[in-house]
Amino acid sequence: MRVVLTVLGYAFCVAGFVLSGSEPGYFEEFNARELDIGKEKQGLLSFLENHAAAASPYSPNPLMVPLTLIQGAASKAAVCLDGTLPGYHLHRGHGSGENSWLIQLEGGGWCNTRRSCVYRKTTRRGSSNFMEKEIPFTGILSHKAEENPDFFNWNRVKLRYCDGASFSGNGQNEAAQLNFRGQQIWLAAMEDLMSKGMENANQALLSGCSAGGLASILHCDKFRDLFPETTKVKCLSDAGLFLDVLDVSGGRTLRNMFGGVVNLQEVEENLPNTCINHLDPTSCFFPQNLIANVKTPLFILNAAYDSWQLQASLAPRSADPHGHWNDCTLNHVLCNSSQIQFLQDFRNQMLDAIRDFSRSSQNGLFLNSCFAHCQSERQDTWFADDSPLIANKGIAESVGDWYFDREDVKAIDCAYPCDNTCHNLVFK
Repeated sequence: MRVVLTVLGYAFCVAGFVLSGSEPGYFEEFNARELDIGKEKQGLLSFLENHAAAASPYSPNPLMVPLTLIQGAASKAAVCLDGTLPGYHLHRGHGSGENSWLIQLEGGGWCNTRRSCVYRKTTRRGSSNFMEKEIPFTGILSHKAEENPDFFNWNRVKLRYCDGASFSGNGQNEAAQLNFRGQQIWLAAMEDLMSKGMENANQALLSGCSAGGLASILHCDKFRDLFPETTKVKCLSDAGLFLDVLDVSGGRTLRNMFGGVVNLQEVEENLPNTCINHLDPTSCFFPQNLIANVKTPLFILNAAYDSWQLQASLAPRSADPHGHWNDCTLNHVLCNSSQIQFLQDFRNQMLDAIRDFSRSSQNGLFLNSCFAHCQSERQDTWFADDSPLIANKGIAESVGDWYFDREDVKAIDCAYPCDNTCHNLVFK
C-alpha cells in the first residue's frame, strides 16, 4: 500500500482520505519552510504524526477526546514555550482495564534556535492557546476492541507536546520570552495523573511517537520509579530511534540540530548519568547511546527507512542544495541504485544501534523495512486487515505479546524491497 501526501499543493490524500491545507495547524507549520531549517523539520514531523494518523480509513468516526489543562502547573514553572498551561487528553478505562494506564507522549519535532522557538510558541507545539480542544484517539489509543485489542479499555492519555525538547528542557530565555520547561511539564503531568487514579495502576505503559518516542526513552526509568515494584511497567518508543549518522553531503545535520536543542534548552541535567558520565550531552540525546542502559523493559518500533530521517536528517535541503535527492525523498520508487545503497547503509547502522539492546530478553523489537514514520497511532498500520507484518505478525499483536509476556518479540524485517505489506509514505 502507498499512502500519498501532496505537500506543496495544499491537498493531501492519505490512504484515500483528503486533507485540506486549511485544516487547523497545517498552514502555519508548512509555510514555515522558508523561515528556519529547524522549523522545516518540525513542520514535516507534525504533519506525518498528526495528519496521517487522523486520516486513517479504518477509523471514520474516531473517539474525540477533550483537552484538559493542568491547573496549578504554572506555580511549578511547568508551562509551554509561551507560558501557557500544558495539557493532556484522557479517556477513562473500564472493566479489566480500570486500573491500567497508557501514556502517549506527543511528538512534533524540536526547536533548536531562539528564532525557531519564537516561531514555535505561536503554534500548538508551543502554546496551549493553539492546541485543538479535542483530538481523535486512533491506533494504540482507540477505545474499540476490534481496533486495539490489548489496550482498548485502559485509561489512555495523550500528553501534549509544547516545549520543543522532548519533555526534557529546563531553562528560559527572558529576552525572547521563552520558557524551556519540558522536564517540569513531565513532572506536573505525572503528578496530576497520579492524583486522578494512576497511582493505583497495576499495569502501565509509557509510549511516544517520534520526538515523543525519544521522550519515552528518556523518561522510561523515571516512569517506572513512579510505581511500586508490584506494578507492571514497560515503555514503547515508536519512530524515536534517531541516529547520529552522516547526511548525503558528509555532514551531520541532525547532530547539529540536536546540539542546538540541548544547549538552548539546558537539557544536559535531565539526561541519564549512565550516558553523561562518558559521552557529551548531544550524544546523550541520541537514543542509540541510551537504549542499552534503560533498566525498564522497552520496545523499539521503527521503520528501517524512516521517512522523517530520510527527508530531514539524511537528505535535507542544506545537504542537497542541487536537489539530486528530491525525487527519492518524495517517493522511494524513484531512488537510483546508489541512493538505495546509501539507504541500505542507513538501515545497517540502525541494526548496529540496536544490537546490544536486542540481547536483553526483556526488550522487544519491531523493525520493518518500510518508508514510514509513526506506526502506532495510525489505525491502518497499528491494527487493520492489511497492516504491516513481519513473519505474519502485525505491530499491535507484537507489542501486546511483548507487553503481556506472551512471547519474546525480536522482529527484524529483511531489507527493502522484500516487504510487500508496508504502508509506504509517498509525497507529491
